[in-house]
Amino acid sequence: MKKLLSAEYAKIFVAAILGSMLTLGGFACFNRGENKPVFIEKAADFYHNASVVSGNENPQGDFSAAAEAVVPAVVNIRSTVGSQVASRGEREDQEGMDPFEQFFGRRFRDFEMRPQGPQKASGSGVIISSDGYIVTNNHVVENADELEVFLSDKRSFKAKVIGTDPNTDLALIKISANNLPKLAFANSDNVKIGSWAMAVGFPLQLESTVTAGIVSAKGRSIGILQGDAANRVPVESFIQTDAAINPGNSGGALVNLNGDLIGINTAIASPTGSYAGYGFAIPANLVSKVVEDILKYGSVQQAYLGVVLGQVDKEAIEKNGLKVQSGVFLDSLIAGGSAASSGLKENDVILKIDESSIGTIADIKEKIARHRPGDVINVLVNRKGSETAVKVTLKGLSNNAAIVKRERSEAVESLGVEFANLSAEDKKKAGVEFGVKVSSIYTGKLREAGVRPGFIIMKVNNQPVKNVDELLKAINQSDDMVNLMGKYPNSSQKLIYGFEK
Repeated sequence: MKKLLSAEYAKIFVAAILGSMLTLGGFACFNRGENKPVFIEKAADFYHNASVVSGNENPQGDFSAAAEAVVPAVVNIRSTVGSQVASRGEREDQEGMDPFEQFFGRRFRDFEMRPQGPQKASGSGVIISSDGYIVTNNHVVENADELEVFLSDKRSFKAKVIGTDPNTDLALIKISANNLPKLAFANSDNVKIGSWAMAVGFPLQLESTVTAGIVSAKGRSIGILQGDAANRVPVESFIQTDAAINPGNSGGALVNLNGDLIGINTAIASPTGSYAGYGFAIPANLVSKVVEDILKYGSVQQAYLGVVLGQVDKEAIEKNGLKVQSGVFLDSLIAGGSAASSGLKENDVILKIDESSIGTIADIKEKIARHRPGDVINVLVNRKGSETAVKVTLKGLSNNAAIVKRERSEAVESLGVEFANLSAEDKKKAGVEFGVKVSSIYTGKLREAGVRPGFIIMKVNNQPVKNVDELLKAINQSDDMVNLMGKYPNSSQKLIYGFEK
């Protein structure tokens, strides 16, 4: 009897081994030649994505209370992009490859460029005040002719853009409504890896959807935000989660089990464009600062350390004689910048900024981005083996420690654009000595007049303008008719766009 049982077990064992070999062999044949790289995808004009996170633990693991509180405060944002889509393609052909083509390929780009009437897009947003302020991603509202917000109670409202920050991919919009449900900001520094997370948004053209997972990493930089030498200095320090997110979730809520806002969903890592396990959200502490800047100053007040940073590794340790095994060191300092003016030195390894420990370049970028020019921070560094504390007064991009408050008026807000001062590189590329760049454009009078992103405004009603403040002042002081004279980069043709205030 024992021998019979042994023989039967042997047969079962052999069959199991053969089955496993066939399965693995079939898998190998099926995937042969398909070494598909995972790419990072950001939701563009017609596909929006999301991610999620959590801060506090719930012993029962019950998400129902948080979901009940959060769902009414998360909205669906639908944008309409008209015939301007085609002109965007012309601009990209002039200035180089469309960055989205690098992520989505030619097929996506061709779809985006179709000038066959208005195109629709769908994303998400989070109500942060009872009187209608909503935070979302910049890429959800960018280039939109019209924005419509749908609430959980089925009401809908037209929305206007209050301000944007391409450096963090955030935007603030507003609807005319009162007594709305809203979410409170949590301290995203308290979010712990491994804690529960919940994402709420409108994926795949579905109604409000809740998914759950854990926080799988913090301080992620994935290289998805596009920068330039002048006015785009991306800040990436994402919260990473494995909660299921899909196109349409961009701008949605990332919350803990208390229902408090931990982050704004922004991107996913995926080889297909749909959920593949990892999502990324902008930390709530950074979101809060950007929103406050837009409301208080009219634009984001971004501070800079004025350094070139390097990650500590074996090569850097040997080359620079560093006395630590990990961290971030100052590879070089910009003359007149915050670091150089405050006494930091090359090869200093940053250990802490204020009370926060520093491990990656993304950590430093986020901590600095949460400050404004003129703020004083405490930086602890390792300098040749000894710890040294340095007080650093932060400056802006032009090495100025002053706050730059944008002049706002109904006339300026009706333009529907974001302006940026020209860098030396911008001037050289466009062949101009002065002017102001149209960095982003939304629903408003300039879009109606035919202005496209990238246009350099040189004169307002024949009056030269050299920076954003001069431009806004000239528009506010103009009579009923405003004429903008300027040109596009890589074009010698001077153009004039006119509109009524």
